Amino acid sequence: MTVKRRIAAALVPLVVAAAGRVSQGPELPPERTGKLRVDVAASGFKDPLYLTAPAGDPRLFVVEQAGRVKIVEHGRVLPTPFLDIVDSVDSGGERGLLSLAFHPRYATSGWFYVNYTDRHGDTRVKRFSVSADPNVADPASGRQILFVNQPFSNHNGGLVMFGPDGMLYVGMGDGGGGGDPMGNGQSPATLLGKLLRIDVDHGDPYAIPADNPFVGAARTRGEIWAMGMRNPLALRLRSSRGPALRRRCGTEPVGGDRRRRRGPRRTQLRLERHGGSALLRRARL
Repeated sequence: MTVKRRIAAALVPLVVAAAGRVSQGPELPPERTGKLRVDVAASGFKDPLYLTAPAGDPRLFVVEQAGRVKIVEHGRVLPTPFLDIVDSVDSGGERGLLSLAFHPRYATSGWFYVNYTDRHGDTRVKRFSVSADPNVADPASGRQILFVNQPFSNHNGGLVMFGPDGMLYVGMGDGGGGGDPMGNGQSPATLLGKLLRIDVDHGDPYAIPADNPFVGAARTRGEIWAMGMRNPLALRLRSSRGPALRRRCGTEPVGGDRRRRRGPRRTQLRLERHGGSALLRRARL
């Protein structure tokens, strides 16, 4: 046996052992044991999608997909909806009244924002005001903040949420159709497939924050905070590390792994893909 063959023979078991260790994956932390109890806080809702409340308010506001917002107070669902815009909402599948965000100064302004699908299938973000009754909004106070045409019935997104910076974040899906056939997720000229960041305290109906990452870029919408989204539905906002996308809804494993997600350097995107695919963590390119 030559020297080269002896070296190769000696290396084989080492390579096999190393491969075996790699295939086992990272060591998982030990399971924690404990007792978990689930209590019913309220019941009687129809297709509830979102739960929120103004800062410091003990009430709970439950968003129903058909177009109603109901209040839970002291464990009881109030009989009169806080907001009822059923006649304006196209509900079903991934469409409907999808989220609600209270202005950071809601206690003094009385403003709140909703994201819904209108009767033509397009996305509208509107601002409403509470009435003299703190448990009932004024349906006639609606003012359109944002309108986005939707080419298909799925991947509408639906998120509205204020960040610790006072800006309103809006999650827009790629418009649907399966596999983003229009390439919206990577097109900076459209708001579809993006996480938007707008200033609703200035401008008419809003202003674009000067520190948004694509402000001033040619053929690019300045509202864009991050791009390459598929269908962002939920967002966790952290003041020190930027927003982290935590949940989405979709059909097939297309786009998420192959799309480039671009956003500001302090943004950390964590898009959890349902259906067995891996958790994506990526900072700005």
